[in-house]
Amino acid sequence: MGRADMSDTITVQGETFRVRVDGPDAAPALMLCNSLSSDLSMWDVQVQELAGHFRVIRYDGRGHGGSVLSPGPYTMDQLGQDAVAILDALGIRRTHWCGVSLGGMVGMWMLTHARERIGRAVLANTAAHMGPPDLWNGRIAMAREGGMEAVVDGTVTRWFPAAFREREPDTIARMRAMILRTPPQGFQACCVAIRDMDQRETIRTIDTPTLVIIGSQDPATTPADGELIHARIRGSQKLVLDAAHISNVEQPAAFSGALRQFLHEG
Repeated sequence: MGRADMSDTITVQGETFRVRVDGPDAAPALMLCNSLSSDLSMWDVQVQELAGHFRVIRYDGRGHGGSVLSPGPYTMDQLGQDAVAILDALGIRRTHWCGVSLGGMVGMWMLTHARERIGRAVLANTAAHMGPPDLWNGRIAMAREGGMEAVVDGTVTRWFPAAFREREPDTIARMRAMILRTPPQGFQACCVAIRDMDQRETIRTIDTPTLVIIGSQDPATTPADGELIHARIRGSQKLVLDAAHISNVEQPAAFSGALRQFLHEG
């Protein structure tokens, strides 16, 4: 997978992951990590902007898209180790990182357990802890009983405010289709990883340059969740966008511009 603009699968310890690499081989690496219920297509707009400046690596997380659907439940350790293994398979020793929601949680794991692999990190619309457990147990039960059709409406409502949903019906249709493509078993397994995660103390050890992006209207990972991350990562920067949960899709120009500016600071 050495050439630019490539979509393929790679096998890591007998498990297959769908990975896409865009941009020049010699450019600085940037790994993008997806939210729950999504696949690497959630970054399509960012890649158009970034692939001329970075070697952009996207992948479908475990249990999602074209990647392995292994038996659950999953853990944050497991999801983080997947990212490290993909970097190893690509021969990338050091990369910048940008993750939204679950992708930001994996990013926090990387910054505390594999910090030597990360140059600069962007943690967007995410939380170091997401309770209560009953919230996640309820979503797990809904998906187990009704598939992704049972959770898609609530997901879209959390992801995007009403005005955006009315203004951008094509984008919402694309997001709904992506959510519905997610294997219910993978969704449930990742819900457990989020339910059982608590990185509120471990992130105090992070000293990697970090930008925390917060959605001012985010009902899922609230502004307070983002402020906690910003307060506990020494020297971190903060950006508040007028957005709900999936800010890279709702505010693509502002998100991509901030990402480029922050990464080029290093």
